[in-house]
Amino acid sequence: MTASSGASRRVTCCTYADRVAFPDDVLTAEEDLVFHLRPHWKAAVRPSLVLAFFLAATLVAWVMLPTTMGGRIGIGVVATLGVIIGARRGVWPLLVWRCTHYIFTDERILLQDGVLNRDRRDLPLARINDHAMSQSLLGRMLGYGRMTIDSIGDQIAVLEAVPQVQYVQTTLYELIEGAPEPVEDDDEHDEDEDPADRPLGRRR
Repeated sequence: MTASSGASRRVTCCTYADRVAFPDDVLTAEEDLVFHLRPHWKAAVRPSLVLAFFLAATLVAWVMLPTTMGGRIGIGVVATLGVIIGARRGVWPLLVWRCTHYIFTDERILLQDGVLNRDRRDLPLARINDHAMSQSLLGRMLGYGRMTIDSIGDQIAVLEAVPQVQYVQTTLYELIEGAPEPVEDDDEHDEDEDPADRPLGRRR
């Protein structure tokens, strides 16, 4: 996963997000995509194991239980539990993982999630004043971690299970250093100016 600098920056995608096309109309005409990520694949391991377990349990019940009325009831109970728990603990977390996007461009960080309802949040690079990274032992082994981004106005964004988090944080630092400074409002500048420092007008 590489990222170039300047105007020639090219699109960089996470290996398990490169098949997911992010809408082009979300980005501006002069905005370059740097990273398109979703949470690390470890977030999909537990839901996948839950689905596999209940599928195996249903198959075992189908094979082992007798074809009597009691056996059919047992198969129905196992299958019903598999559908309910599998949908809640397996299918839904996989959909949440699949619909979570971390978008890094040369102008902002765009966070989007939501399966039925979509939530989207923008963090301009010029307003970010701090970013931190933390990794557990397992995260260091698998190459993921948590990023905490603090922007002007006490707005904090926490990105869970960011893949290749060290490289992403380093690239984010380079992007912030290359981002233009925020433009100050002239009205606020006039209010902060000391009246004693203002030039005196002509007296008649």
